[in-house]
Amino acid sequence: MFVSYKWLQEYVDLSGITPDELAEKITRSGIEVEGVEVLNEGLKGVVIGHVLEREQHPNADKLNKCLVDIGEENPVQIICGAPNVDKGQKVAVATVGAVLPGNFKIKKAKLRGEESNGMICSLSELGIEGKLIAKEFSEGIFVFPNDVTVGEDALEKLQRDDQILELGLTANRGDCLSMLGVAYEVGAILNREVKLPNPAVRTISEKATDYVQIKVEAKEDNPLYVAKVIKNVTVAPSPLWMQGRLMAAGIRPHNNVVDITNYILLEYGQPLHAFDYDRLGSKEILVRRAKDGEKIVTLDDAERTLTADHLVITNGSEPVALAGVMGGANSEVKADTTTVLLESAYFAGPTVRKASKDHGLRSEASSRFEKGVDPNRVRAAAERAVELLALYAGGEVLDGEAVVDTLNVEPVVISITLEKINRVLGTDISIEEVAGIFTRLQFETTVDNETITVTVPTRRGDITIEEDLIEEVARLYGYDNIPSTLPMGSSTPGYLTTYQQKRRTVRHYLEGAGLYQAVTYSLTSEAKATQYALETREPIKLAMPMSEDRSQLRLSIIPQLLEVVKYNVARQNDSVAVYETGPVFLSNGTDALPDEREHLAGAITGLREQHQWQGEKKEVDFFVLKGILEGLFAKLGLEQKVEYLQAVVEGMHPGRTAELFLAGQKIGFIGQVHPTVQKELDLKETYVFELSLETVFAEEVAPLQYESIPRFPSITRDIALVVEKEKVAGEIESIIVEAGGKLLKDVHVFDLYEGEHMEPGKKSIAFSLKYFDPEKTLTDEEVTKVHEKVLTAVKEKSGAVLRG
Repeated sequence: MFVSYKWLQEYVDLSGITPDELAEKITRSGIEVEGVEVLNEGLKGVVIGHVLEREQHPNADKLNKCLVDIGEENPVQIICGAPNVDKGQKVAVATVGAVLPGNFKIKKAKLRGEESNGMICSLSELGIEGKLIAKEFSEGIFVFPNDVTVGEDALEKLQRDDQILELGLTANRGDCLSMLGVAYEVGAILNREVKLPNPAVRTISEKATDYVQIKVEAKEDNPLYVAKVIKNVTVAPSPLWMQGRLMAAGIRPHNNVVDITNYILLEYGQPLHAFDYDRLGSKEILVRRAKDGEKIVTLDDAERTLTADHLVITNGSEPVALAGVMGGANSEVKADTTTVLLESAYFAGPTVRKASKDHGLRSEASSRFEKGVDPNRVRAAAERAVELLALYAGGEVLDGEAVVDTLNVEPVVISITLEKINRVLGTDISIEEVAGIFTRLQFETTVDNETITVTVPTRRGDITIEEDLIEEVARLYGYDNIPSTLPMGSSTPGYLTTYQQKRRTVRHYLEGAGLYQAVTYSLTSEAKATQYALETREPIKLAMPMSEDRSQLRLSIIPQLLEVVKYNVARQNDSVAVYETGPVFLSNGTDALPDEREHLAGAITGLREQHQWQGEKKEVDFFVLKGILEGLFAKLGLEQKVEYLQAVVEGMHPGRTAELFLAGQKIGFIGQVHPTVQKELDLKETYVFELSLETVFAEEVAPLQYESIPRFPSITRDIALVVEKEKVAGEIESIIVEAGGKLLKDVHVFDLYEGEHMEPGKKSIAFSLKYFDPEKTLTDEEVTKVHEKVLTAVKEKSGAVLRG
């Protein structure tokens, strides 16, 4: 809701309160003011000018040479390119030295040899959005009415000497979707009187009921419908002040009749609709549910097909408006309209919301009906509108109104004790202060001892229970004035479970290793549901899926991560590293709920290092991802318990994939995505892993123990072993570790050779072994004894031979 500061002053005395101060007070009372816009910020030197003469520029076909009176001693010559500029017009002139939006300064200039002393402006050049400018001025300069005075401030006449407060309203505060609603709110905040409009309508002797009869079939959807008739209307531009206020509120001016209905919508929060009475085609208004397949052409010239869920206004046979949303083109007010039928009604919010949603028509009117309008303003808004139509459109208002009224709305009455208010808020407010707050809100209030009974006006439909009254007291008493207190009674501080701590450790580690967290759908397609599953079961299909791509619960996270990688690579993010911790779902049959298990998965592709200065680039490979996992297991205290065994997994590269085992139990796999899958996804080499977190976290870990840095030197021995090509290094490493005993502290592979100097079917694997004793310096004899034991073990258990 955009609230004009100048307009608001007509209802509430704002003297001594600047717009910024008012915004702060409104925000502190519970309605956020998202910003304060100064409409004429940075603009100066724009006056009203009178075009005395206009002639074709002698040297340019599309330029006009104008002599303009700007209220100074002599008229000035201005060159103007607008197609609609003409002699006798009152226009906005930016004089020499003026400043326009964007800090555009006006200077004397020569255009095609002719002097120009200023600029005749369009509204867009004065900072008004194009979508808010009336159609007749959208492609040219703005022409003022003839009753304006030359030399006056043009921005003031356009209501641009104003500041606009943008209210960020929550769904429950529909009462503030009107200037009167905001006035009540501001009046309560400032404790100042609210001045309401007091329409005085002079009517003629003819009766409105002689012109139209109202029938309502859908009484639940439309319990109140009021129609007033205005004759001898002259359709013309609305007053300049009204156009300015509409544009400041984000509404485009059209003509005086339509603008007055929009003005009342902003002022009262009550949507109105004006029909051309002569185009209705009957003397009857029938409100009913639409028939399935029935059609209407709305004001935006779109043909819309209706259903029985939609409420329509008809002339007895065909629809002339989609109730509460938009009028029909067949009854639109046009330039030749002379008789207007004005509708003011109360439509049920859910019905309007259904029609608005079905047809994609979100209008100012529909948003107010959806949130709920004040039923007691329906007639008042109509009276105010016909007053303005008589004043600014020359209309003659017929006596009375055609109406159907089955609405029965009683104000809500709520009783509450002072003790409860103070107990809930933790305050010590007196009964007089509480009653004063409700009086400021203009709620009828009675006090009996310490019980307060409040009659809530119908404009505040958000207040229905005691807690709503407590909230009103709190926000107007001032949240800043509520004392800070500590909770009473005993409490147990919150903490993370061991599982949650380990999960957080995993996330922190992976993010530290350069992987970004991804969050993907747990729903997937039938084709992807079973891909890369650690445990294969029948996939679970949703009964009512939103689409085929989201029809089944996943058994693995990897397919979704590959989609994330594909999405990024397609947008030239060539180096991607992502992980996700999330659930997979394992079926237990049709009559039982599935098992929901948490998995960890990751995917990397592209470069792991890039040093452009040194011209160095290093691509990710299997061992980069394996190193990340080894670091993770070390963080969890499991580095000595996890084994990597070569494996074949569907969808993975057959020679670059390993299964992971923890204490003999399979916990996941790691490897390169199969080249055919990479090609389908348009990816380069991509490496993935997936682990069962529940299994990993369930493994018991010995308490962390710190060891002092060794004071004694270590001894390193390297061995190169010739083995069969099928033999895996991990098996040999396990034999070495077992045989090395306590003195062997580290062993790792540092070379692999399969060249021409090796026997067919053989390969050489080189290991580096580090021995030391934390208690003393080892002797060669001690190391040799253990090392010989290692060599004997690998020969006997793996058939390895020392390479000569």
